[in-house]
Amino acid sequence: MKAILVRNLRAANDALAATNRDTFARHGILALNLMGSPGAGKTSLLEATLARLSPIPGRCGVIEGDIATTRDGERIAAHGVPVVQLNTDGACHLDASMIAQGLEQLLRDGFRPVPQTGSFLFIENVGNLVCPAEFDLGAHHTVVVYSVTEGPDKPEKYPLAFQKASAVVLTKVDLLPHLGLGQEDFLSTLTTCAPHATVFPVSAWSGTGMDAWCRWLRQQLAPVAAWPGPEA
Repeated sequence: MKAILVRNLRAANDALAATNRDTFARHGILALNLMGSPGAGKTSLLEATLARLSPIPGRCGVIEGDIATTRDGERIAAHGVPVVQLNTDGACHLDASMIAQGLEQLLRDGFRPVPQTGSFLFIENVGNLVCPAEFDLGAHHTVVVYSVTEGPDKPEKYPLAFQKASAVVLTKVDLLPHLGLGQEDFLSTLTTCAPHATVFPVSAWSGTGMDAWCRWLRQQLAPVAAWPGPEA
């Protein structure tokens, strides 16, 4: 009975994820699902990214997922970017239904996507490398945010998240000299576990690697084109 229930929940979520994809296409939105452990630097990466991408009105919106508190949402709001905070009250991941509701709220609160040029929707998932990897949100890309302070073995311990990633952002590389590890230790593991993923070693604090990361984001935005929805 339990297995049947899980299958039914997944099927319902997948159907909603497909609806989300249609909604994103209609608005010309590129959606990115950011996954990573607590403390990996997801919010700091977002702040540094938004500082480079958000000057154009309607260019960026953010959905923040956490079990509790509004701290991350408040940090993003301080940058003048439309943000919705979703608290799961114990659930270890966001799901497609939450994203649909979050986008509706964002559109009411000032997110104005520009279909002709495309807009970004950044979804910062709950800090976790296990549950979020199992739920399709309808996002175009999964991005794993992975800190050098976590050690080089996490892709082997939590393979599904890395297998689903279009990109891996290796954060806090400015700390490598203090860890007794080299960047090559991480890149070797990532090449083995996620050979298809583009890897961006960055430091949100120093700015190292941020230009390459943002260049990749803009490249992913280019093919996003709105299609005439039912209201057109």
